[in-house]
Amino acid sequence: MSGHSKWANIRVRKGAQDALRGKVFTRYARLIEIAAREGGGDPGMNVRLRSLIDAAKVESVPNANIDRAIKKGTGELRGEQMNEVLYAAYGPNGVACLIECLTDNKNRTLSKLRMIVEKHGGHFAETNSVAWMFERRGVVVAKWTMDNGQLKMTLDELELELIDFGAEDFDVTDDVITVMTGVADWSKIRDFLQSNGCEILSAGLQHVAKQKVELKDETAAQKVLSFIEAIEEEDDVSEVHTNAGISEEMEKKRT
Repeated sequence: MSGHSKWANIRVRKGAQDALRGKVFTRYARLIEIAAREGGGDPGMNVRLRSLIDAAKVESVPNANIDRAIKKGTGELRGEQMNEVLYAAYGPNGVACLIECLTDNKNRTLSKLRMIVEKHGGHFAETNSVAWMFERRGVVVAKWTMDNGQLKMTLDELELELIDFGAEDFDVTDDVITVMTGVADWSKIRDFLQSNGCEILSAGLQHVAKQKVELKDETAAQKVLSFIEAIEEEDDVSEVHTNAGISEEMEKKRT
């Protein structure tokens, strides 16, 4: 299958080193709260809630946090109501970003984000003017290690199986395997990889760029990385999706 930008793999490795677990837990708690509010607190009847709980468990979110978030969503526990908001911005070198936020105060979040974006060389944009550059897809990222004694098939055999399970794109860089799927197939891919000895690093729906802006210059790439990292540090930011692409040469310099 055709390869895609190595951006996701870089992000995963960096995330494994730098991610603050507290923010990961908070993100899933907010998402689960919203899902329970919109579709009810029974995972058996609420597909989105079930998927989020599964993803949260991959990230080792405690069951107590999950249960509390569901109760907040259904109104059993009181608290400020969380909302999902999608913003758009352009960063250095003209790269486009979609910024997913989970917030109980949209005005506060917008004000903080605008300041961060402008401070780091970017500017806000109308969401629709950027959203068309992306499509919603399932993305599963897993750790693939041939010598871990657990894998049950070769890489070639695995690729054929992934296609049968709905994989649309497939990439292996070093020990990280990234699979792109349709919106309904990512959980099947995740379960299949996990059952065949892979460690799931992330799984779920993402906004994936249709076309990449390739950044082959190290200085340009670093500016974009700094821009995105500054946005990600904002507490209300859940995910940042970008059409920035980094060459294999650049990737090797960073890893």
